[in-house]
Amino acid sequence: MTPRPDRASLVGYADGDEPIDVEQAEAALVEHYPRLARLAYLVLPPAPTRGRRVLAAHAVVQRALPRRPGPAAVLPAQRGADPAVDPGYALMRLRVLRAALAGRRRLLPPAPLPLVWGLRLFPRSGGADELALDQALSALSGPARAAFVLRDLERLSVQETRRVLEAAGVADAQAALSEADGAVLPAGSRDRALLESVEFDPCALQARPTDLIRRRQNGRAALAAGAAVLVCGALLGLPGQGWGPYGAAAPPYARNAAAEAALDPGRLAVSSATAWKTAARPDFSAWPARGDRTGDRALLRRALAVWARPGARVPVTATPGTPVGPAAGPPRLLFAGVVDHAVVVLFHDGLRVVRYAEATDGQGRGDGSGASLDFARTDDATADSAGLLVVNRTEANVRYLTAPWVTSVRLVDLLKPDAAGQSVAVGADGLTAPVPAPRTTESCTRWSALRVGGQLDGQPGGVPGGRSAGELLTDLGELTPARLTYGPPGSPGAVSGAAGRTAWARTACQLPALRSQGVRTVNTWRFAEQPLPGGAGVASWLCTRAETWRGAGGGALAQFQAPAPSGQPYATGSVTARADGGTACGPREPRVLSGVLWKSTGGRWWLLAAGSDRITSITASGGVRGHAAGRLLAVPAAAGAHADLKGTVTGGGMVRALR
Repeated sequence: MTPRPDRASLVGYADGDEPIDVEQAEAALVEHYPRLARLAYLVLPPAPTRGRRVLAAHAVVQRALPRRPGPAAVLPAQRGADPAVDPGYALMRLRVLRAALAGRRRLLPPAPLPLVWGLRLFPRSGGADELALDQALSALSGPARAAFVLRDLERLSVQETRRVLEAAGVADAQAALSEADGAVLPAGSRDRALLESVEFDPCALQARPTDLIRRRQNGRAALAAGAAVLVCGALLGLPGQGWGPYGAAAPPYARNAAAEAALDPGRLAVSSATAWKTAARPDFSAWPARGDRTGDRALLRRALAVWARPGARVPVTATPGTPVGPAAGPPRLLFAGVVDHAVVVLFHDGLRVVRYAEATDGQGRGDGSGASLDFARTDDATADSAGLLVVNRTEANVRYLTAPWVTSVRLVDLLKPDAAGQSVAVGADGLTAPVPAPRTTESCTRWSALRVGGQLDGQPGGVPGGRSAGELLTDLGELTPARLTYGPPGSPGAVSGAAGRTAWARTACQLPALRSQGVRTVNTWRFAEQPLPGGAGVASWLCTRAETWRGAGGGALAQFQAPAPSGQPYATGSVTARADGGTACGPREPRVLSGVLWKSTGGRWWLLAAGSDRITSITASGGVRGHAAGRLLAVPAAAGAHADLKGTVTGGGMVRALR
């Protein structure tokens, strides 16, 4: 039997009897942080400024995490809810809700650090519908806002919403529900689309300066008062010779054999130029060392030292789930050289790719600034996911280091599936010419990707005995670009045919939501086609799943792609459902069911639903009732109606709609 956690470490119970410890709550916070922050932002009362409300939302989520084990709280039983709901997330949602509701009675004090003088942060602006929804929510009481968000964003039933409100300390949950029902809301507010827009996302922020005239006046006064102190501090704090032999590293902290070996540039592992041809698996461990500074011992020593013990002023970034500690032994050198206006060193230690960068003169300021360190997890990589590494970013461009088996790179626009793209020059050292990075603007008029072909000689990850069809890779803001695929979850493949290119043309604008999430692959596949009522054409149903390098933290979304309007042959599809974590739309759970309210050209509303090929019937209940044999359903509905969908599966069993 699995031992129950020590009661001293418990912070809550799920469904009244499942224990939740501090580690579960921490994991839920990390995995669902954007979702919890959005919930807090929507429930909090209107602040004097949107920026103050953003800070308050993040403070609510951060302070909701249990700091120490305490008396176990009892979560409201989620009767009838999806059994796959994470108990840790349910606990964190309850704690966030309590704190946000308490915020209406007392203003949350600001966190003391970090502070940036003269900077304002606020969410991106939405359209007229988002503004109307924000005004409508501002007019509600705190409990009513919480009821609205739990029901329409979290998709809880009325009974579940009432239980969560009562657990959060709302005195009259029924009154809060009634007030939420009576709110005058714009169209689309209850189908989750507006609530999930960037207007209400406190994690997608814009930065602007404060009042520059007032700041300049204050700055002059502060400068005059503290000039003597600053000069003395600078003279005392700066060393006379810039960086020492270990660059921006902090003082050494260990003197054991393994640590010393990892810091010795003379013991770096280096593969030969042809090692990939005979490697059992052509991944990053088969890359040779390239670049014009591979013999620079001083540079390599600085890079290894900063990796082992980065100074306080060295910025360090890492993809989610990637450890940032020193190497366990001598790592492998992949690249060392000048790229644009920086000197870049790339290492690989079997688990991670590590990028070190410094100024081209090899000297930094005494405070340790001027160097940077980036980590990306790459364990279990294969040839199709180890074809490129980001070496440098300059403004809107990216430069990549190609794998030794790569023979061609083409820049393509995913939104133009019929275009062949343009060839990208690759130097003898494997560096590509600068290529434009994907634009993450709201208009989404272009999405750059790279078509990478290479001689793989029958190795895993390519076509046996010949050239690959050309993998499609795109930059999601990390060292390792994500691989895009098309096909059923059990056998996804390269995006090569017209169907795959068209599907990605109508899906690419959903990719910004995956930036900086440690995504390894993104697969999309069409699980159903549905004739629309009234002869309006045929719609496609697609499911898109992102897998991460760390395994956890993936997600799926279902799309409804109606016939494209005239002049927009590749219009982005409508997201009908989104699931964070879990196994939906993947090889472990290929069954999928989703639905949408659709308005015909004649002005009539319909509930449309579709399932994957193992679903034999679909039943709708709640605000819309209907049943259909097979895996397609179309029944008349009222605008804004809510429906619960269930499907039966071949061989017995039931599947609920993706949520």
